[in-house]
Amino acid sequence: MASLPVVPLAWFVALQEHPFWMPGAYLGYLLVVIAVPGTMFWRRLTGGTGWFAADAVLGTAFGLAIEALLYPIGMFFDMPFAALLMPALAFGMVRAFPQRKLSERPTPWWATAGAMVAVGVAAAWFVRVGSRLIPLSGPSALRPNSDAPHNLALAAELTHHFPPKVPYADGKWMTSHWAAYDHIASSHWITTIPLDVLTHRIVPFAWILLTVLGAAAVGMLLTGRAVAAPIAAGLTVFAGDLAAWPMSDRVFADGPFSLGQLTNPPQAFSTVLLLPLIAVTALLLRRKPGQTRAQLFGLFVAAGVLIAALALTKATTLPVYAIGLAAAWVYVTVRAGRLNLRGLVLGVGVAAAYALTFFLVLRGALSSVLFDPGATFKHLADRMGGGGSAVAVIAAVVVLGWLMPAVGALLIRRRLPGDPMVVFLLVGFLAAVAAGSLLYDDGQAQLFFVRTGFMYGVLLATWGLGSLARPQYYVAAVALLIGVAAIYWGRYRSPDSCTTLSCFGQGLAVALVIAVLGIGVLGLILRGSRRTWAVIAVAVLLGTTVSPTAASLRKFATPALTDYESIAPGGIEAARFIRRNSGSDDLIATNLHCHRARASHCLTGSYWIAGYAERRVLVQGWAYKARVDDSYPDGVQSRYWSTEKLRLNDEAFTNPTRDVLETLRTRYGVQWLLLDERVSTPPKDLDRLTELRFQFGTVRVYQLYPPPPPNAFPTQTPTPTPMGSPTQTPSTQTPAPSQSLPTRPSPSQVLTPTLTPPTFRTLPTQITTTPGLPSP
Repeated sequence: MASLPVVPLAWFVALQEHPFWMPGAYLGYLLVVIAVPGTMFWRRLTGGTGWFAADAVLGTAFGLAIEALLYPIGMFFDMPFAALLMPALAFGMVRAFPQRKLSERPTPWWATAGAMVAVGVAAAWFVRVGSRLIPLSGPSALRPNSDAPHNLALAAELTHHFPPKVPYADGKWMTSHWAAYDHIASSHWITTIPLDVLTHRIVPFAWILLTVLGAAAVGMLLTGRAVAAPIAAGLTVFAGDLAAWPMSDRVFADGPFSLGQLTNPPQAFSTVLLLPLIAVTALLLRRKPGQTRAQLFGLFVAAGVLIAALALTKATTLPVYAIGLAAAWVYVTVRAGRLNLRGLVLGVGVAAAYALTFFLVLRGALSSVLFDPGATFKHLADRMGGGGSAVAVIAAVVVLGWLMPAVGALLIRRRLPGDPMVVFLLVGFLAAVAAGSLLYDDGQAQLFFVRTGFMYGVLLATWGLGSLARPQYYVAAVALLIGVAAIYWGRYRSPDSCTTLSCFGQGLAVALVIAVLGIGVLGLILRGSRRTWAVIAVAVLLGTTVSPTAASLRKFATPALTDYESIAPGGIEAARFIRRNSGSDDLIATNLHCHRARASHCLTGSYWIAGYAERRVLVQGWAYKARVDDSYPDGVQSRYWSTEKLRLNDEAFTNPTRDVLETLRTRYGVQWLLLDERVSTPPKDLDRLTELRFQFGTVRVYQLYPPPPPNAFPTQTPTPTPMGSPTQTPSTQTPAPSQSLPTRPSPSQVLTPTLTPPTFRTLPTQITTTPGLPSP
């Protein structure tokens, strides 16, 4: 119990840059609304894993899956607080369907303490690296790549609308997976924590911790031993692949602490949900003696919830799972000599979930991933300036690094005869590597198959190391250190002696030679059995995966920023002004479309207005690739699908007329105009036809109003006067003078984006907004 305070301590230390109430509010929400009900559901449906600590972790992930399915239902009926029903539903289920006490084994203190060490390391890494990858304030916050604003825009869309549409180019339904943003949106409604803090800080760190602890829980279930908990947690934090070699590319770093994991919420969330699904699969395929039909039904319900949530989260997760499941089903069927219905039902459930997602969520949109063997490695060679001769070497090094964790399978000793989970993990892992090697997408989406397979490799290595006898752990520890030393030596010599692509694999060759020598020396010293030699060899090879991951984190511990301000100075403040003074259905028009203002080669991947304003934009950006290099040969990355809408939108900022603005307001529902002076100078007629509501930096915000009626102020009819009285001259009543608009500050008065923007007096006009849900 003394080690358990490490979790809240690590939580608040990692999030120390934020006010104390923010991590406290989210932690309370996670415990009360997600963890406790989720654990109750998990234990009631699955019967538990045999360890309460493992059930608590997997139950929390299961609670997130329930929330991901419950939140859109609540939003459909205008109830964004639907997640608050989970505690009542869990309590009612337990009261209505009581279950006998589950048999459990205590988790040894050293197993819990070992997992807590991994949690502490993860927190320290997040303080040093993870929290710096996406700046939230200061000048650096204006220079993100397209990923961070894109995630924030999708989170804002799910916060205020369902079914979701493309928020930064209004008019089309969103044809991408969005379940990861359900949790962010639900947390925002209930805790009132700012959406950008949740999207870029609190939620990613929570998912990292759940990945570390979830791997420990599944490792205990697979091996049946508590020693697997610290092994799995440690491998999740320290292990990886051979991606961080000199002249390599950081997109090939595939662990939970890689840049791709932190900047892609669907990938991180899918990893969290995959772990309890693997646990349920093990409970189903391993026939437990005395299992009743009711217990079997509960397991299928739990699996169905997780499969449905995964189908809505990430496209690359279920295919890897399905291939592993198919292999395990064939293995069990052939071994038993009869059709295995459990695996078949799971497979049908995966196919049904994928089909429903394709037609109802993705609306039949085809994937951009193509079958192109070797293109992944050609892309890496091209980025490093190499020719065709370097592709084979690069492919060998990268694939070898991807496959390295699979050597842990050589040490596995099954607890149960004919256990299909080894086949499931091994085939799924190989399928992930094959998909990353044979498929290709311009945005490198095929690499997410490998990132999914990372957890399969961790579990294989954990299972192998968890099968050792107690004296063998001392041997394995020394062998792991040999592997770490070998990889460090190989990397240390590579930058000095290898300066061309022709010797790309030299560092790996040096490391492997040292590893082989270390295996031979240690084996001869111990003079052990063949099992001891196998332990030494496997541990040394697994040790070689530790250093690259750690080195890549150190090497790439800098924000993925652009050298220009993709967000306009004052733009964040302007967007938040619109959010405070508008309804959730209000629409914004803007003159900013390129990721870089006035770029000669325009990446139409600008999304920040929809993210920070939490409102839809008529036309801001319409690209879906994360590539930010401004090198498109045609000047613009792609053409917008409605040229008339784009023309009308841009004309409002170049040659505004009453007809143009009225068309935007009446036909498309635009209520706000956000003008970036870096793109175009504000036309004089815009101040006359609209109302300036906010000005800061290079951004102006205007609000559209209906035009006054044609005879708004009629001439008064004179009343008759008595004889002898002076004649009154009829006069036309004129409206009272309106208050002056805030004038643009002089250059000496313009505040930098890091300062608090000036507040302007609210004009005496009623704000026209579309009714919607009040923002928290």
